[in-house]
Amino acid sequence: MKSFTVRLADWQTDAPALRIIRETVFVREQHVPVELEWDEFDVSCLHLLALDSAGNPIGTARLLPDGHIGRMAVLREWRGHNVGSALLQRLLEEAKKRRLQQVVVNAQIYAAGFYTKFDFQTAGEEFIDAGIPHVRMVRQLS
Repeated sequence: MKSFTVRLADWQTDAPALRIIRETVFVREQHVPVELEWDEFDVSCLHLLALDSAGNPIGTARLLPDGHIGRMAVLREWRGHNVGSALLQRLLEEAKKRRLQQVVVNAQIYAAGFYTKFDFQTAGEEFIDAGIPHVRMVRQLS
């Protein structure tokens, strides 16, 4: 198994590393328009950064103050190595520390099964965001 770590990231200092991952996964691979990828919420979010054993960025995720999880992305060569699971588990721990009652994710349809493994429940109909089918999923924390 490949070795990696997950840590809290600071938007001010870690933005270049976070941007590399998100641009690679969302903009280049999934063809999300760049203007939809960046928003005003990044500065107020809790960000996580996954790093390989050499300190290279390999994954990221964010938690908005209202409990919305988003921008979960893992570089292709690291998928299947539990990076996404480690990121999500850490986000859930951070949400509990902040005494959030629930967390919400707008999951890409292909990833809904991943979130189900972490006790997320589908809450609503499929919708399109940035040209990609999504579904809203919720997990109670209390």
